[in-house]
Amino acid sequence: MTAAAPEPKANMGQPVPRYDAHSKVTGRATYASDMPLANPAYAFLVTSAIAKGRVDGFDLAEARAVRGVIDIVTHENAPKLKESKLFSNGGYAGTTIQPLKSPDIAHDGQIIAVVIAESYEAAREAANRVKVNYTVAAPSATFDSPGTTTAAAKGQNSQFKEDPKVGDFAKAFAAAEIQLTAAYDTPTQHHNPMELFTTSCAWIGDDLVIYEPSQYVHGLKNGVAEQLGIDADKVRVVNPYVGGGFGSRGSMTPRTAIIAGIARRLNRPIKLVATRDQGFTITTYRAETRHEIKLGASRDGKLVALRHEGAEVSSRPDAYCVGGTKTTTRLYACPNVDSLVSIVRADRNTPGFMRSPPEVPYLFALESAMDELAVKLDMDPVELRRINDTTNEPIGGKPYTSRSLMACFDEAAKAFGWSQRSSQPKSMAEGDWLIGYGCAATCYPTQMGPAAARVRLQRDGRTRVEIAGHEIGTGAYTVIAQTAAERLGVPLEKVAVFIGDSDLPPAPVAGGSNSTASTCSAVMMMCDQIRQRLFKAVMPDSLTDKAKETVGISQAPTTQAAKSNRPLDIEKAFDALGVSVVEEYGEWKPEGAPLDSFKAMHSGHVRLVGGHQMQDKIAYAFGAEFVEVRVNRFTHEIRCPRLVGAFAAGRIMNPRTARSQLMGGLIWGMSSALLEATEIDERNARYVNDNLADYLVPVNADVPGVEVILLSEQDDHINPAGAKGLGELANVGTNAAICNALYHATGQRIRKLPVRLENIEV
Repeated sequence: MTAAAPEPKANMGQPVPRYDAHSKVTGRATYASDMPLANPAYAFLVTSAIAKGRVDGFDLAEARAVRGVIDIVTHENAPKLKESKLFSNGGYAGTTIQPLKSPDIAHDGQIIAVVIAESYEAAREAANRVKVNYTVAAPSATFDSPGTTTAAAKGQNSQFKEDPKVGDFAKAFAAAEIQLTAAYDTPTQHHNPMELFTTSCAWIGDDLVIYEPSQYVHGLKNGVAEQLGIDADKVRVVNPYVGGGFGSRGSMTPRTAIIAGIARRLNRPIKLVATRDQGFTITTYRAETRHEIKLGASRDGKLVALRHEGAEVSSRPDAYCVGGTKTTTRLYACPNVDSLVSIVRADRNTPGFMRSPPEVPYLFALESAMDELAVKLDMDPVELRRINDTTNEPIGGKPYTSRSLMACFDEAAKAFGWSQRSSQPKSMAEGDWLIGYGCAATCYPTQMGPAAARVRLQRDGRTRVEIAGHEIGTGAYTVIAQTAAERLGVPLEKVAVFIGDSDLPPAPVAGGSNSTASTCSAVMMMCDQIRQRLFKAVMPDSLTDKAKETVGISQAPTTQAAKSNRPLDIEKAFDALGVSVVEEYGEWKPEGAPLDSFKAMHSGHVRLVGGHQMQDKIAYAFGAEFVEVRVNRFTHEIRCPRLVGAFAAGRIMNPRTARSQLMGGLIWGMSSALLEATEIDERNARYVNDNLADYLVPVNADVPGVEVILLSEQDDHINPAGAKGLGELANVGTNAAICNALYHATGQRIRKLPVRLENIEV
């Protein structure tokens, strides 16, 4: 067969249907709870009813009397586990609070016992009959609660390394013609993916197999091995599909090693499916934040001073923070910048990554403040951003690899009809409804991590791709298959992709919007190596050409052909090689990655690079979002009939899957502004609305119109795929755009999320 030439390098791939669409709509896709186990026992968690104190004792008589109960595990008889460092401090764990280690209680909903039974129903019944005696201490719940402690994040968290600053902010702000100072608040939010937090563990001799929804199978594998004190090669994590993660499954959970230890002790597979309400406390969440923004500007709108001070809540033992000032201080041109991030320690479970972890809360503050500054200047908010657009970030002066922010604003404004906006608040209405238009910028750092891949090409064009990436619902199977098909020139339907298994070549965590850039770059490199082997069979390099390539003078003809769009006669090449299969395995490392990247990759540690951390450049994806809100002047109901977003993120590998991600992000951004908040009982440091009946999320009727615009953008400085990553881009800034539109509709500036009808004063 003669393979078609790979498609020319372009900014948009083909919008092919999802690779896994048929499996998902027919129910053939297997999630962790679907994996068959031989004669499993079932686990059910007992969680703490207090947030601080200790367990004085258990009364287990009624629980043990339930028919089918096998064992009840507490701190008194639990398997002993080794310590593991926090994920954001270079370890594996989402929290260092280790359940069943001692009688001490660090937060509400902490795991204090595990019931094992012959059926799920028996385990649940027995768990509900466990009686616990506590000694209760007064907990500190959140900001302003008695007993909390506050300290600067820098020095507490190894991943938070700077409070960006440049120039003399205090002097410039004092001298600024226009000054703005404003405070903003964002709430606690929980991920609530559709798939529950489930873990199944089975031992085969000395080898452990874990079936668990994970965004990082190699991290989970190595982390559990560390806690159990066994060789990581003895652990395998299998996870072909994840029913949503949003960051909640990026680090090792506190439950996994416990279930594995119990399964080993009982010599029997164990399946745990935690309940929805337990998912609020046995995993991570987005912590509440507070912000103070100070902006100084000249009368023509140019920023002369910017300060962003943020504070975040974390648990007592873990100094987790997201620290979004690394983005907000670099978004606009400003010669004098200052920032500070602080961590407030409370008696809560440890927070963690949640979709666009730093940017969602921190851009809310900055983009709201930019709108307030535009009002002070009597200037169009889009024009204020145009005046302060920049090709170089202000902190280090590094150029952006590409920056299409204002192109996104122009396209989105045109599609939205921004020119029809009357600038005065409360000036647009239709019947009983006040109408407001608002906008905000969105951005997200382009991040990449080392990845390995194995690609196998057969004579008939059938291709097998293996990489331990993760299908968290974003279309990883699809874009990986497309990458191989395009580079090898084979039909897409002949490509088989295998991911979600720690026995496969390692890939980074599926977080930080790095997956496509990382996995596709590794697959492209392997495909090019296969092409080079095949080209060598039909057009051997001369010794002179090879010598020149070795010393870096030029590329040999076969290397040039492999990396070009030159067509390849696969059958002829295989005939020349005298083989029926060609296979390549290799590891790809992004530019600027640390020297220990490959070692870290195999040991399940994260080494993401990019964003502002690049040596001589800075890489971000950008977008602009416009919203229409309507507020009933009598009932104060809030409606959001239109969301429009334009986005530029390098090469879009598949416009169909990209559009779905961006549309979901816009809806989530609206939800973060108007609906989502985990309510906290501050007296007891407990979550109140820990279910999907009371934790509000949008439905179809809440979002009647969503328009996604994909801009073509070429960026040759980031990675072989040219992809910036966009999974976390669209839900950034939407919350600010909503509040900006609410101000335009009502004349009321709201700086605390979420906005509910009781907050409206018209």
